[in-house]
Amino acid sequence: MPTVQSEKRVRVATFNLALNDDQPGGVIRRLQGEDSVARKLASIIQSVRPDVILLNELDYDPDGLAASLFQTHYLEAGKTPLKYPYRFLAPVNTGEPSRLDLNGDGVSQGAEDAWGYGKHPGQYGMVVLTMYPIETSRIRTLQKLLWQSMPNALRPRNPDATAYHTDAVWARLRLSSKSHWDIPIQTPQGEFHLLAAHPTPPVFDGPEDRNGHRNHDEIRLFADYVDPQRSAWIIDDQGRSGGLAAGAQFVIAGDYNADPSRGNSTNNAISQLLQHPLIQPVSPRQSGAPAQDATAEFGPEAGQLRVDYVLPSRGLKVHASGVFWPAPSSPENAWIDASDHRLVWLDFAFSQ
Repeated sequence: MPTVQSEKRVRVATFNLALNDDQPGGVIRRLQGEDSVARKLASIIQSVRPDVILLNELDYDPDGLAASLFQTHYLEAGKTPLKYPYRFLAPVNTGEPSRLDLNGDGVSQGAEDAWGYGKHPGQYGMVVLTMYPIETSRIRTLQKLLWQSMPNALRPRNPDATAYHTDAVWARLRLSSKSHWDIPIQTPQGEFHLLAAHPTPPVFDGPEDRNGHRNHDEIRLFADYVDPQRSAWIIDDQGRSGGLAAGAQFVIAGDYNADPSRGNSTNNAISQLLQHPLIQPVSPRQSGAPAQDATAEFGPEAGQLRVDYVLPSRGLKVHASGVFWPAPSSPENAWIDASDHRLVWLDFAFSQ
């Protein structure tokens, strides 16, 4: 695994841990003991040693106990301990009851009627860990932003062109299936905004393609957010409008559940980021997977897909990018069955 060559470089990573449980508190109970899966996940992170990392699918709890246990019992343990002095976590929409019939089955309860699919509040949550200070007073969250507020939103429709959601539901439906975060991070060389998200998978629906449409527009949210010409419609949970200021440096990170050429995404959703004039379409390198751009493996039917991304703004100088996917002969290959996703990392420097 490559190491950071210069103090002026910053390593940012994203990793979908798949460390979730259908029962509230299930992950906490697992981490309080000796969990072999969590140990493998921690070993991967310790091997790559990112300065900043977004963890997808670590169940959220209001006291942050799951995140604390993963940090202290796993990341800070072993032969190569890794300690992050700063972190951010916040509520997500998954499992939060909407009290609306979102899936059209005549019932207003259950995982599919939550604001984001989940069997309990906080399932599939997110956590950011960082070696560098966070400007906490300037963090922006977009958990409650309404889908209908997006200009020309892809409102799901039935095959007969009627709206899938009633007008009453559409008026209240949230865009983000988990949340979208803008986290300003202060490095010794300068500030960058970590833009973190985990859009819903574009599957598990019907001919209306409601999840595919939502995935597309969740991705579009950040495409608009980084462009001052397109972000006026956005209002965050704190009531502030607009997106990033012109010239702000950023890194978009997360499991976006969209492959640029394979899979089931709607309207090539990820192209909104990969072809964005303000974003560098960095393709990470790895050698362990037959599909050279893959970041996840979903079994024989879906196969290997590129769904996890760390994408920097045009103003940042990229030194290297990669995927933790060891060759089958490597001892580290024994760790990768802990998640169906692989850790993706990027080394960048601020242009002088």
